Amino acid sequence: MSVSNPTLITFVIYIAAMVLIGFMAYRSTNNLSDYILGGRSLGSVVTALSAGASDMSGWLLMGLPGAIYMSGLSESWIAIGLIVGAYLNWLFVAGRLRVQTEHNGDALTLPDYFSSRFEDKSGLLRIISAVVILVFFTIYCASGIVAGARLFESTFGMSYETALWAGAAATIAYTFVGGFLAVSWTDTVQATLMIFALLLTPIIVLLATGGIDTTFLAIEAQDPSNFDMLKNTTFIGVISLMGWGLGYFGQPHILARFMAADSVKSIANARRISMTWMILCLGGTVAVGFFGIAYFSANPALALPVSENHERVFIELAKILFNPWVAGVLLSAILAAVMSTLSCQLLVCSSALTEDFYKTFLRKSASQVELVWVGRAMVLLVALIAIALAANPQNRVLGLVSYAWAGFGAAFGPVVLISVIWKNMTRNGALAGILVGATTVIVWKHFELLGLYEIIPGFIFASLAIYIVSKMGAPTSGMLSRFAAAEKDFRLNQ
Repeated sequence: MSVSNPTLITFVIYIAAMVLIGFMAYRSTNNLSDYILGGRSLGSVVTALSAGASDMSGWLLMGLPGAIYMSGLSESWIAIGLIVGAYLNWLFVAGRLRVQTEHNGDALTLPDYFSSRFEDKSGLLRIISAVVILVFFTIYCASGIVAGARLFESTFGMSYETALWAGAAATIAYTFVGGFLAVSWTDTVQATLMIFALLLTPIIVLLATGGIDTTFLAIEAQDPSNFDMLKNTTFIGVISLMGWGLGYFGQPHILARFMAADSVKSIANARRISMTWMILCLGGTVAVGFFGIAYFSANPALALPVSENHERVFIELAKILFNPWVAGVLLSAILAAVMSTLSCQLLVCSSALTEDFYKTFLRKSASQVELVWVGRAMVLLVALIAIALAANPQNRVLGLVSYAWAGFGAAFGPVVLISVIWKNMTRNGALAGILVGATTVIVWKHFELLGLYEIIPGFIFASLAIYIVSKMGAPTSGMLSRFAAAEKDFRLNQ
């Protein structure tokens, strides 16, 4: 690995820029609200792009293009499900959650919001939801570190152990120093880099394969069923892939972006920007994998790395078709996707430990400076645990991502969605929803019932549990008055 390697130089410049942004954000971080939610100061562009970048991990540039390359358009159902789910989340949850968290104790985290919204004096709701966040997100963080390590390992020929630390170090640095503002500002840069890579690459692949008509003929010649959206799928299979969209309602790192918006008025514009970004990125991802079929069928001598690991299709096309300096920028987009998601997950875990355990149960009188530094220490702690989990490349952590997405989607999704649209939801209903949702996912996954993705029964059963248990009691007058005030605020300002 030469120091003059253009890809390496590009990576180093990119990482240095991200850390510099972290130090810039450090100057604007004065209290725990700044560190966890950026002082609720995000404008519509940063809200939109940071929500998108925190959502799309290395899966966007490695996993999905690889699946399309192997199986054709039948793998694109998951992209359709994600687009529908993200849009509904922006439409029904984003603005309402922004005002509800402000009216309920100016809540900084989801457990904090649940505790205030349902007047949970016992602390049980806060503890259970914080534990769910820590368990699933530590696994999530580990999967991000593995993805970053794989990128460094394959691009620079590093050992897995060295790549593990190289991939994680920069993300930990800017998250530790700058907190939420650093994560949101870097997410905006990373989202821009990702969309640039995913719009440019398929266009260049098309030109290299002779244009649309020639490309489609080559794909059809390789296997006509590549165009079949229902190839090797069943009704349950399609529903399972579409079901990924349900997960959006319960992802703490995405919901935090809604909570951090500067006002409800920013949400509508942010929704339009975010959905445009998402549709273009997912379209580009599908195109990279699909057009890659034509390119490598026409150039079989170059296809060996992709044959060995189909998730390398974007990496190989970037290295083959572009100048090394441009390729370095495009490959940095994969690093951007990994870093943007990992940084958000580290911060959410830090927030849960600092706000929902340390401040609530250990040091209620802690100063803002103390809480910010505890938050930074928690980023390091979670990162080190995640690195330890990721240390064995055979630990199949990446396979747990869909499990964690389902866990959050079923445990928190119905609680968040119903809490912002139904005034009569109660504390016991929220508890029942979290417990039933999480338990259903675990049981369904274990027994692999009907071949259906576990988020779907988990979401349905949790929603029923919330409604039935809430009907057995009644919300307090304080809960009703805060809900009404927040809803009025939302209607006036949307």
